[in-house]
Amino acid sequence: MNPEALTVVLDGQWAELRREVRKQLSENAYDEPRDLSTEDYRVWVLDQLHKLAKTGQPRLGFAREYGGGGDIGGSVVSFELLGLGDLSLMVKSGVQWGLFGGAVQLLGTKQHHERYLSRIMDLDLPGCFAMTETGHGSDVQHLRTTATYDPETRQFVIDTPDPSARKDYIGNAARDGRMAVVFAQLVTGGESRGVHAFLVPIRNELGEPLPGVEIGDCGRKGGLNGVDNGRLTFRSVRVPREALLNRYGDVAEDGTYSSPIESDGRRFFTMLGTLIRGRISVAGAATSAAERALALAVRYGEQRRQFNAPGDAEEVVVLDYRAHQRKLLPAIAKTYALHFAQEELVRKLHEIQSAEEEVDEHSQRELESRAAGIKAMATWHATKTIQTAREACGGAGYLAANVLTVLKADTDVFTTFEGDNTVLLQLVAKGLLTNYRDHFSDLSPLAMARFVAEQVVETVIERTAARKVIERLVDAAPGRDDDGVLFDRGWQVALFEDREKHVLEGCARRLRRAAEGDPFEAFNDAQDHVLSAARVHVDRVVLEAFVAAIERCEDDEARGVLNQLCDLYVLSNLEEDRAWFLEHGRLTASRAKSVIAAVNELCAKLRPDARLLVDAFAIPEPFLRAEMLG
Repeated sequence: MNPEALTVVLDGQWAELRREVRKQLSENAYDEPRDLSTEDYRVWVLDQLHKLAKTGQPRLGFAREYGGGGDIGGSVVSFELLGLGDLSLMVKSGVQWGLFGGAVQLLGTKQHHERYLSRIMDLDLPGCFAMTETGHGSDVQHLRTTATYDPETRQFVIDTPDPSARKDYIGNAARDGRMAVVFAQLVTGGESRGVHAFLVPIRNELGEPLPGVEIGDCGRKGGLNGVDNGRLTFRSVRVPREALLNRYGDVAEDGTYSSPIESDGRRFFTMLGTLIRGRISVAGAATSAAERALALAVRYGEQRRQFNAPGDAEEVVVLDYRAHQRKLLPAIAKTYALHFAQEELVRKLHEIQSAEEEVDEHSQRELESRAAGIKAMATWHATKTIQTAREACGGAGYLAANVLTVLKADTDVFTTFEGDNTVLLQLVAKGLLTNYRDHFSDLSPLAMARFVAEQVVETVIERTAARKVIERLVDAAPGRDDDGVLFDRGWQVALFEDREKHVLEGCARRLRRAAEGDPFEAFNDAQDHVLSAARVHVDRVVLEAFVAAIERCEDDEARGVLNQLCDLYVLSNLEEDRAWFLEHGRLTASRAKSVIAAVNELCAKLRPDARLLVDAFAIPEPFLRAEMLG
């Protein structure tokens, strides 16, 4: 079978763009840095970033009227594919065009767009996204940096009031950034109006810090050392009134504050919601890195031999061992599933952020929740999968020349940047339990206490884009006691739905009962349940994305392979969560044992297609060069 039939399904809506970007990556292939000093690595990444700017890819997500491509989904897809190569380059490009440029585009207005976007796209204005502080990461609402308006000079005064308010881990800050989007508490007329974003120059054209700006270097990190992460402290730095990115809030010359959104809290979370693109991009890049790791491990597993089978003079290929198959094939199945879920997520982002009319708040919040859940599961999966791939390659996998240890180090931080995964799953659960009501993104203790104290709404299973086909499959599902039910798609979907509904309703009941006491303690005590509710919800959403992908596959042979792979995704998930299904009477003991046997059976069936499955990722060959592969 030609892997192209599977690649077509994987490439989805942006297939042409994916082919074009992969072609560019192959033609502009680079030897990834080895044993460089931190400074030399940073120089190399910046040089590659300038080359990337000339390809036009970074322009995709910006408006056409300013020289962009007007393709928001395409910009995310393009970024994802950078995850197949050097991840420092990917992250630095994300800081420049996704975070810095994205903030100017999405939080600024015409004056900012006309003045800055062209220079940002061309990399003439390298920038930073200065949100995180030493004392505040996930709790962005309570950042301590201040921007106080001075009506006499018509300027904002940016200040770092104490060491915990220092901007920390800021990409592009230590070496290359000339300007930063600084998130600070806006104060005017003696009143704080919450966190807003300001454009603050931090270096002159010679690269020297500007007066009042103190810049530090975070130094060596566990990975991504081609990214110059730094620290920013502001000592009464003055910027003009126009430096405020004023799409959601503005200050007049006399200091009068105005906003189209009256509530400070609602305004803040609306602002954060517009910046969701970065979180979605990280999820896609993590999946790309997992795909690369699996491609390397499968290629090695097909050529590495160990031990003779009885009566056979030749040693056995390690991928023929069932234990080795169990390491890699379920990971491949879940990677396909997350790839398809990411495709749906990007499509939804594109629809919402490209819409000419105002999108309803429920859809926006649902997108934010979906992005949080997929990002958490995709980055955790990448961390686990890359480690599994490393182990599958034995000692060879531990050599830097074979890529996997570098991938492992570089992706490690993905689980905590663009949102700590545990916090993100709480956001997912809270959205489900409140039906995405106002301020569902607020995860502060006070908000959590209110969340528990108020009546939690009735839980509803939200349908994905595959709604019609899912309903058809569920309606046709056999009874739970029928033979062969493990491989029936309708039964599988119904089982995932049932688990989600049960866990969500149980969580809601638990919170309602506990709300009579201390609401925050009630929520705190129920966090295990809350996180479980989010996880099983995302599992179901990912499964439905896989089902939708199979439905649109036009090649019969490819559809057959995808069906088996989807079975493996489902049954591996059941195997991992057998305790819950047994405890809650959803599986009998004998059927639970049958799940293990079914996973073994599927691994045996898919073994001949292992190379086909990873070749379908269509990773450019230069990124699969490894010493262990000869």
